[in-house]
Amino acid sequence: MTDFEANPAAIAADSFTTIRAELRALGIALEPPLDALIERAIHSTADMDFARITRASQGAVAAGAAALRRGCPVLADVHMVRVGISERRLAALGGSLHCLVADPETRARAEAAGVTRSAMAMRIAHERGLLDGAVVAVGNAPTALYEIIRLVDAGAAPALVLGVPVGFINTAESKAALAARPDIPWVITEGRKGGSTVAVAMVNALLRLAAGADAADID
Repeated sequence: MTDFEANPAAIAADSFTTIRAELRALGIALEPPLDALIERAIHSTADMDFARITRASQGAVAAGAAALRRGCPVLADVHMVRVGISERRLAALGGSLHCLVADPETRARAEAAGVTRSAMAMRIAHERGLLDGAVVAVGNAPTALYEIIRLVDAGAAPALVLGVPVGFINTAESKAALAARPDIPWVITEGRKGGSTVAVAMVNALLRLAAGADAADID
């Protein structure tokens, strides 16, 4: 068998060294602090396109990291996002992690209203006082992004919205709608690409930024 690296810290360090070298070879220079989120997204997907399609509003990444340092809630649109977020890092900062998509109330009200559970979960999170000042990670459901925009119009004030859903229906459009809002701090991946893995990677990158850790640190 060919020798291979088995030390997890060394694997992570070598991975980020490779990512940064390949970005330089492509002539791509990432600006901090967004670079931390992009590098983690690439690390999680092996897709260098995220260096080209990831955008953020002015000050959004810093706002998200600052909110995490204050111990803010983190809201996930689906459980695939929730389970990947480092609860250890979040708890160390005093934060809490929430995903209401499978709550019985969410299911019942979504069916009654004829909307997706992910959208209704955001509505209920706001009713429970979890949306204001929160970091919101949307990796799956464009309808959740549209609902967040509607809630902001009604007075909600999230600290940061990570709008990175993947898919074919209303995906690019929902991200464009978020990016058109100067009153919402946002990070998006343009077009169809994104997903729960990307949302997780970006939240965990923000947690590292909030704690002053390096992007390559392992959980």
